[in-house]
Amino acid sequence: MRKIGAPPQNNPDRVIFMFDWLQWLRFRGESADGTACARGAEGERLAAEFLRSRLGYQIVVQNWRNPLERREEIDLVCRDHEVLVFVEVKTRSADAMVPGFFAVDLRKKRALRRAIHAYLMQLHFRPPTFRFDVAEVILGGNTLPRCCTSRTCRCFRKVTTFLRQ
Repeated sequence: MRKIGAPPQNNPDRVIFMFDWLQWLRFRGESADGTACARGAEGERLAAEFLRSRLGYQIVVQNWRNPLERREEIDLVCRDHEVLVFVEVKTRSADAMVPGFFAVDLRKKRALRRAIHAYLMQLHFRPPTFRFDVAEVILGGNTLPRCCTSRTCRCFRKVTTFLRQ
């Protein structure tokens, strides 16, 4: 029996299990070769191309991470005339059960709000208006589309509107 305040016994099986669990948590949803990560990066590239060429956005930053909390990431920061637009890109297969718009739930929106707040705090000149959009890229089968059309990319504007207070 262990005394109160005594250090716990080192159990190597427990350490290995914890390491395996952390690895699973980090790479969940990906195959061993990182296919899901590559598809996500390709989806972000296609969404940036679509927003720039079709909607006239200017891409300011891609994959911005909060320097204080590296887990908080903004996929795209764009300008739509005088409005700063924060875009979350969701890449889905054609047969996905949940569309990208609905995959941005309350928990994800809270994380994005924190990241957006950190991004705005680092700016010297804060824009008077900014908003949050969701871009959905639909990929069919195992092939990646080479161009982004209105059938493979959709942008949901003004998901949540933020105003400077």
